[in-house]
Amino acid sequence: MVALFRLYTFAMSHQRRVAHLDMDAFYASVELLRYPQLRGQAVVIGGRSTKAPVAGPDGVLQFAQLKDYTGRGVVTTSTYEARALGVFSAMGMMKAARLAPDAVVLPADFNAYRDYSRRFKAAVRAIAPQVEDRGIDEIYIDLTLHEQDSDTLARMLKRAVFEATGLTCSVGISPNKLLSKIASDLNKPDGITILEPGDLQTRIWPLPVGKINGIGPRARTRLESLGIFTIRDLAQAKPHLLQAQFGLGQARWMLQVAQGVDERPVVTVSDPKSVSRETTFERDLHVVRDKAALSAIFSDLCQRVSQDLKNKGCAGRTVGIKLRFEDFHTVTRDCTLADPTDDPVQIRRAAGSCLKRVDLSRRIRLLGVRVGTLSAGTDAGGAILHEPVQLSLY
Repeated sequence: MVALFRLYTFAMSHQRRVAHLDMDAFYASVELLRYPQLRGQAVVIGGRSTKAPVAGPDGVLQFAQLKDYTGRGVVTTSTYEARALGVFSAMGMMKAARLAPDAVVLPADFNAYRDYSRRFKAAVRAIAPQVEDRGIDEIYIDLTLHEQDSDTLARMLKRAVFEATGLTCSVGISPNKLLSKIASDLNKPDGITILEPGDLQTRIWPLPVGKINGIGPRARTRLESLGIFTIRDLAQAKPHLLQAQFGLGQARWMLQVAQGVDERPVVTVSDPKSVSRETTFERDLHVVRDKAALSAIFSDLCQRVSQDLKNKGCAGRTVGIKLRFEDFHTVTRDCTLADPTDDPVQIRRAAGSCLKRVDLSRRIRLLGVRVGTLSAGTDAGGAILHEPVQLSLY
């Protein structure tokens, strides 16, 4: 009882501290461990027909170049050097080839990426066990009850990750998840950003509104049409203007996050009702003209949901999809299977049947896949997506 009282007293006397740890160009960095001769070069990972490097007659590995790529497929990720040339994830491989023809192209190795993901998360949990898994390459960490200062903790975490994997990461620390995620991106790669009281106005408000997780290119364009370019502009925006453009719920959320408000806890243990994966595209995709890219992304989401289910040791009977169109209209569809499944082929087949029940005449900005009605006895670990807290506008 005394120990519990001391713990409570310590927590009440310390401001909440949340870290967001994001691995630097994760997939690409894993590949550079395998092929260190490619460091400093533009490297693109992805594509359906990408071949692994082969040794030439002299024993030296020969790498394919993006300009020689043929076939359909999308970019899974790229090194920072390739990003500087305009090549980003979810981009069609043929478009990437036009932007960076001399870039090296490698096939994705998801077994290796999952292995390194397990390693870095185990290293973090050995120091700070209050971890929320947000995917293969990022986590939130509750540091509130740790006695060390934030800079010391950040360096400890980065060192542990590097010793376990040979990879670098970037860490942001602030009072909440929203600000920490923004912070972790400010000094990439291999950076540390700690937000102190007063930093909201001086370091966050000058940033473009697109830096807020959840405000994508389409929303940014609509905000800019209202004269809202920075997070400061958004924080000072008139509520009725936002509500007219985005609706009540989205307007509430925008005003709250612009003020740095985010009460979401770091969720380390939960009883998940469903497992889902979704992605917002860098540009709105057309169902016909971008069919190959959409198909590849759709298959990847189903594969990732399947792996999440297997990691949790569970299966589900309800398979659903989520679509958000260019006008921000969002639809969901689902279907119920006879038996629970964690198989990616079955998940994709069921999700595909859901897609057939949607009018796909508009461009798509977000695509998601969900499996629910999980079987009993599931492992509660892993990443569950939550909606941000949205309070009243007035």
